[in-house]
Amino acid sequence: MEENGGIRQSVNGAAGASNSVANGSGRRLTDDEFERYSRQMIVPGMGKEGQLRLINSRVLIIGAGGLGCPAAQYIAGAGVGTIGIIDGDVVEASNLHRQVGHSTSRIGMKKVDSLIAHLKALNPLPTYVPYPFRLTPQNAADIISKYDLILDCTDNPVTRYLISDVCVLVCKPLVTAAAIQKSGQLTVLNCPPTPQGLVDGKYAPCYRCCFRKPPPPSSMVSCGEAGIMGPVVGMMGVAQAGEAIKILASALHIPAEAGGGDSSNTERNLQQPTLLIYTYDLESAVGPYTFRALKMGGRKRNCFACGENSTLTLEGIKAGTPDYVQFCSAPAPAVSLPPEERITAAAYHAAREKGELPEHILIDTREKEHFSFGSIEGAINVPFGKFLMKAAAIKRDGGPASEILPADAATSDKPIFVVCRTGADSQETVEKLKELGLDRGGKRRIVDIVGGMKAWKQEVDPTFPYI
Repeated sequence: MEENGGIRQSVNGAAGASNSVANGSGRRLTDDEFERYSRQMIVPGMGKEGQLRLINSRVLIIGAGGLGCPAAQYIAGAGVGTIGIIDGDVVEASNLHRQVGHSTSRIGMKKVDSLIAHLKALNPLPTYVPYPFRLTPQNAADIISKYDLILDCTDNPVTRYLISDVCVLVCKPLVTAAAIQKSGQLTVLNCPPTPQGLVDGKYAPCYRCCFRKPPPPSSMVSCGEAGIMGPVVGMMGVAQAGEAIKILASALHIPAEAGGGDSSNTERNLQQPTLLIYTYDLESAVGPYTFRALKMGGRKRNCFACGENSTLTLEGIKAGTPDYVQFCSAPAPAVSLPPEERITAAAYHAAREKGELPEHILIDTREKEHFSFGSIEGAINVPFGKFLMKAAAIKRDGGPASEILPADAATSDKPIFVVCRTGADSQETVEKLKELGLDRGGKRRIVDIVGGMKAWKQEVDPTFPYI
């Protein structure tokens, strides 16, 4: 503030005006907004104009978990005017190490309500819109079409393909990310938004352009099974927020043809799409993390969603075409083990207690981290991932099948019982052991424990630390 010729100049630069500033639409920054966002507005490239664009913007965050919480915090902190959050889950204690928008006191509350309570305490100025249910093909278009930019903070391919398809059809930019264990990835799609069928190498791709086929179901594991480091998913969520703020403040969410971004330089709006990959190394004392940015191609002419001959429509999506669940799934392999090669957790425990089981070998195929929390007495840990790699190598290169198990288990004629986490891996392990001839032509019994350690906790020992 300074005096100039007797006329008081406000921080907005308007002589004789109150502390507010107008943009082209007449929207003015309030004193509260100036104070709250001042450090952001003085960053080169932001300014008052960029801040006003944020305040006038609407962002939808799909998923209020490990990605959505940090993304929402920085979106709200930056002053985006309207923030929609959609999630159908409730807060659990196991969420809290990474889902930093929730708290112990809100365990059991809807995640949407919990996160909005946290955001209101951080910044009460934006309008928060809760959607306490899951995104579906029937409601996706109606919700997504109300927002300027979408953040995909979900954790499954079914929803990712649905979100991307709808964003193409309603012309919305999409910032999508994923994280598991110690790595994460992020990319910006359909930005600036381009109508379906308009194909040119310079236009940003959609999710289907980058991932034409979903990963096989066998490779898709949840955080509950594979684990997740909080800083990894947090880093990706923060990066999503950063991309969203940049896009909105620069008006890159508006098609270049409609004046998005710097209309004097269209090429600025058509940036090279990249896939950002982040890796966190827990076992290295030096260089604990790495970032890689991989260049991606533009829209594909034959893309199912955005290509020039695409038949994808909003009406079709609502009617169930495509079937996203079927597209992302593969036929589940039929359980081929006969009843005599399976035993329930309760029956196995009872037989052990009564001394009715012959001396045998118990193989636990959980990963070593799961195994370290607890196991059935006498179990030998043979991690499933390493087991499959060894089995493939023996089948490909030859070598003694006995190398796949510890020496005493491989050379013995004792029966083998196999247990895993939930009962799926153990069945495949039994079949592989038989394929490798370790059943001695049917003379050696190899048995799957139905339901794995999850069933053990439910049927035998409720205090077992199942993770």
